[in-house]
Amino acid sequence: MRGADPRVVLGLHRSCHERRLLTGALDLGVTALDTSTNYLGFRSHQVLARTAGDLLPKFTVSTKVGYFPGPDGVEHSLDFVRLHAAVKQAADHLGREPDLVFLHNPEHSLREAAPHNQDALVQACAALDAAVAAGTCAAWGVASWDPLPLLSLIDTTVPRPAVLMVRAGLLVGSRTLDAADALTKAWGLGSGDVWGMSPFGGSTSAPVWARIDPRVFLRDSSQLSRTQAAFRAAYHLPQVGSVAVGTDEPAHLGELVGALAGKVEERTVQEYRSLLRDHSRVVNRLEAP
Repeated sequence: MRGADPRVVLGLHRSCHERRLLTGALDLGVTALDTSTNYLGFRSHQVLARTAGDLLPKFTVSTKVGYFPGPDGVEHSLDFVRLHAAVKQAADHLGREPDLVFLHNPEHSLREAAPHNQDALVQACAALDAAVAAGTCAAWGVASWDPLPLLSLIDTTVPRPAVLMVRAGLLVGSRTLDAADALTKAWGLGSGDVWGMSPFGGSTSAPVWARIDPRVFLRDSSQLSRTQAAFRAAYHLPQVGSVAVGTDEPAHLGELVGALAGKVEERTVQEYRSLLRDHSRVVNRLEAP
């Protein structure tokens, strides 16, 4: 991989936030932790501070804002005041300022505010920019599950994030991969400024992983398992410097850290992406009226 060495970020999306996982991560040299205001029923920050407050200074901590408790469960908002307050609350609950705060899935609300999409995105990014200026967090980024709706909105009026987080891995479709690449270019980010997430599409036990052998993407596959190969390939689909991955088992995290030793065959990745694009074009033609 070009540039800096690939990095594992411990994601807490489905985690129980147990202390043993964090100590295990540190033992493995994993010192980046990613969570969100809405994880663990909007209690992630408080639980982390209570169960592992003494460990948090040993991590760089990223979190996300954008989802809020609502009358019907969970609601999404790009409102400047709510986002700015959410960053401050995150710092208060964690007992420290986050190193990085992501604007969480802005496309969720942009689809509902069509006439004012760009204004809404600018205001949301400005809220995080203001939080950095106020010292409430060290940097901000954008985490997008579906980056395609953002592409037409990016110009010089939209504040530039320090980091972009997108889906990564063999189960990501061609349109999403291409949109992630285009968004990375539009914001002038390097691959080290881009993070991947959900590298297994949700679970390593999904039936698809028994039907394919991701080791074809490696130059020397003899030492790595299929799971490790799939994880290593995710750093190139699209090109990212870090991948956030969730687990409650330090042993599984250790397996993924071990995967970083693998070398990916770039030509195979490019051939795979070409196949994905060809397949996408065929599907689009078949679905056209």
